[in-house]
Amino acid sequence: MPAQPRLSRAALSALALAALIMPASLAAVPAAAQQAGGQRPPQPVTVVTLKASNVALTTTLPGRVAASEVAEVRPQVNGIVTKRMFKEGSEVKKDQPLYQIDDATYRAAVAGAEASLAQAQAQLGEAETEAKRQEALKGRAVVSQSNLDTAISARDVAKAAVALAQANLDKAKVDLDRTTIRAQISGTIGLSQTTRGALVTSGQAAPLATIRSLDPVYVDVTQSAADLVRWRRKLADGGNIGDAANVPVTLRLADGTEYDQKGHLSAAEPHVDEQTGVVVLRLTFPNPQKILLPGMYVQVEMPQGTAENVVLVPQEAVTRDRRGEAVAMVVNAKDVVEQRQLKVLRDDGHFWVVDGGVKAGDKVIVAGLQKIAPGATVKPAERAADAAKPASDAKGGDKG
Repeated sequence: MPAQPRLSRAALSALALAALIMPASLAAVPAAAQQAGGQRPPQPVTVVTLKASNVALTTTLPGRVAASEVAEVRPQVNGIVTKRMFKEGSEVKKDQPLYQIDDATYRAAVAGAEASLAQAQAQLGEAETEAKRQEALKGRAVVSQSNLDTAISARDVAKAAVALAQANLDKAKVDLDRTTIRAQISGTIGLSQTTRGALVTSGQAAPLATIRSLDPVYVDVTQSAADLVRWRRKLADGGNIGDAANVPVTLRLADGTEYDQKGHLSAAEPHVDEQTGVVVLRLTFPNPQKILLPGMYVQVEMPQGTAENVVLVPQEAVTRDRRGEAVAMVVNAKDVVEQRQLKVLRDDGHFWVVDGGVKAGDKVIVAGLQKIAPGATVKPAERAADAAKPASDAKGGDKG
């Protein structure tokens, strides 16, 4: 086997020196290339310039819809139902006939009362004639005072009998009229709970039907007593919330959509529930299309005041730091990124209502946040106006 050639000590030293020099020379190539090409260009980002405005603050309260008027239809006389004179679920007017009860017995009662009245009136005429005759005889000293007093007493008894007969006749006529059951209020009548041929009784527990007035309707919501105290204190101090009865209130339906009619506060229960610490507020909403039905669950956005000189920061510009604080990246006048900690009051559609950390005129970054960091130089470009949904679209109007 041929002998392997051996390198001299000098050759080994040269190879080791080359191995040490080569990495350093390779590492210097990118640096040299970067210096040849200049600094890295600024990262393009999309920004929104903030503006100051006044924003109406609201709180969302759960509530239930209630009819403004409810009348349970019940009979006031006994009898057999002979006819139903309405269509279930239809609109009825006050005093409109709804049911007819067999009135034969009540017509007979009216006839008997009329006869009794006629008899009493005849007796009264006879008693009055006798009283007058006794007065004439007494004037001629033909009869005694006792006879005259008896005649006058008989006349007065006859008058009372006429009055009683008239009252009985009036009652009989009322009962006869009540055989036609009428609507006590105008509204929408529900399902009939009885049928033709059923026996009904005066004052029975089960109603024959229920009429509900659905325009307007009430919405009863619950608010904590502490929030109510703060709200009323603002009213007492002349706050910007204005007259509570005239402040428009927004309603959100169960499907999350906004109701197209505004309501107002009409009453507040002067009592705090001892167990829950809440107060019931009653709001009134117009309901011309009968969209709101009694018992429906809704959410009410109740005005709480006005935040003045605040800014609306797009939600996509706000993140959270390690401590959970809201922060935003702002581009300063030198196009350098700064991180700002925000004082967020609440959300407002696609925006956060911010009262500290940023001000009007600041440019917050809304796109390109993943490629930048505080201290980086960027190339800002203002976002087009139609690229973001304004707060007026999200909340149904300007809150200034």
